[in-house]
Amino acid sequence: MKKISTLAVLLLALPAAWAGSEDTYAEFKAMMDRSFKTNGIAAKHRMYQLDFQKSCSQEKQPPKAEMARIEAEQLKTIRYPADGKYFGDWKQGEKIATSGRGLTWTDKTPHDNGGGCYNCHQMSHHEVSYGTIGPSLLEYGKVRGSTDEIIKYTWGKIYNAKAFNACSNMPRNGDAEILTEQQMKHLMAFLFDPASPVNKK
Repeated sequence: MKKISTLAVLLLALPAAWAGSEDTYAEFKAMMDRSFKTNGIAAKHRMYQLDFQKSCSQEKQPPKAEMARIEAEQLKTIRYPADGKYFGDWKQGEKIATSGRGLTWTDKTPHDNGGGCYNCHQMSHHEVSYGTIGPSLLEYGKVRGSTDEIIKYTWGKIYNAKAFNACSNMPRNGDAEILTEQQMKHLMAFLFDPASPVNKK
């Protein structure tokens, strides 16, 4: 229990501590390396903060130049569908969007993961309770249309939201391999298909 308690304290203190000491981070990382290991598809590297995440943790909002640098860097990570097809099955997309299941070491493939979209977004007129951290997605495709530009933007936003807002709270679903390409296609269909609850009252 001692290791867990120390880890919890360090996790809470990290943003403030890193602002003043790289030694604190080195100590934290060494403890993580000693205490945790990759098990199945639950990779240990997911617990480490990346440089751009560190910038957003140290300050309320990094300077505009730093934000622009991070966004340009993250934009390069976006991979568009190799087959040029952006849409899957909206019914599968609904299941992914409303599932908060995270990958665990007992899962065999990334296909077991959920998107957790409901945590932050309103997605249907029939929802009684929904997240408000992110913007409402009601009538997403109906309001925005389906031009090539909006389709590519939406794919990019799902793939890596940091490319459009460096300190966005939205997960890097594609870049961090939270969702597969096929799962993202299903989410795209959920957002754009006229028959989807997103676009139909």
